[in-house]
Amino acid sequence: MANRSRNYSGITSAVTAAVIDRLSQREKITPLTGNVRIDGKVCLVTGSNTGLGKAVAIDLARRGGHVLMACRSGHPEAGEEVRRISGSDKVDMLKVDLADLESVHRLCDQLRHRRRRLDITVLNAGLMPRSARRSPQGYELMFAVHFLANRVLIDRLLDDGVIQPSVRGEERPRIVIVASEAHRSADPIDFDDFGAFTDYGLKDGLKYYAASKLRLCTYAHELSRRLNPEGEVRVAVNSLCPGPVNSNIAREAPPFLKLLLFPVMKLLFASPEKAANPVIYLSCAEEMGRRTGVYLHLMRERPASPLARDKAAGTRLWQVSTSLIEKHAPAGRSEADVRS
Repeated sequence: MANRSRNYSGITSAVTAAVIDRLSQREKITPLTGNVRIDGKVCLVTGSNTGLGKAVAIDLARRGGHVLMACRSGHPEAGEEVRRISGSDKVDMLKVDLADLESVHRLCDQLRHRRRRLDITVLNAGLMPRSARRSPQGYELMFAVHFLANRVLIDRLLDDGVIQPSVRGEERPRIVIVASEAHRSADPIDFDDFGAFTDYGLKDGLKYYAASKLRLCTYAHELSRRLNPEGEVRVAVNSLCPGPVNSNIAREAPPFLKLLLFPVMKLLFASPEKAANPVIYLSCAEEMGRRTGVYLHLMRERPASPLARDKAAGTRLWQVSTSLIEKHAPAGRSEADVRS
């Protein structure tokens, strides 16, 4: 059964649980100091035009990384700000709308044509719409952005050689997935109606947010198992919940809720810079390049929920999502190109 020690079913309870989580947590892992360098490494960060993603991009650039900011908006202002704050000119912006699988494929084509290998890939982009909306391919928006787009993106990056699993003696590439503790409150994945659009309003938004994050956590563990058979780490695939972040994820909340949420978030939620600590740890700490399948909540390591770690669920998720990906593969890419 899912661990329901935190209730994310309503906005008030979710905010309360997030604040309790943050205030009750004592850090077990020390945040990395600024002298940990990643000079010359190429880093892709999705959703990096604002909030947590921008803080991650700034930190990686300060450490010497060549940062590729994959964003739907904020061109070129966000990139210019990251360059200015980090003091690095190795920052590029790439346009992508993760809700649109065609846009995801165009991004992958661009990365393939650059002939650059990614060392660090941070899947950060997230949203919480006010009510159910359809993606261009007809999927519920959080299902499309939090799960399906990431599955397509990583499949393409691996197939195109942009992410290359290490062989003995090579440094391992890293995939860091920003998930959420909300996944613990989700019901088991419904594979019989997988990907079907479901209408919902403000009252049920957090329920579907939690469901999308359970799919993402389950995917992270299954990806780790598939890329690292027999215990040999070839790609370090790790995930985390950054805790409550004072960001603009609640930008679509109705005005009366913003009056409540924004002061609470400003006062009690972590700044994006502090919330970035676990992302940076998984991305840059030397020891995390040798481990895979790790889940962090803030700066503490703990197992993801039993549902997320279930191998049978991971296998089923991979199979049913492969059929969705095949439906939307661009012309010229056969079914054999889709990882199965």
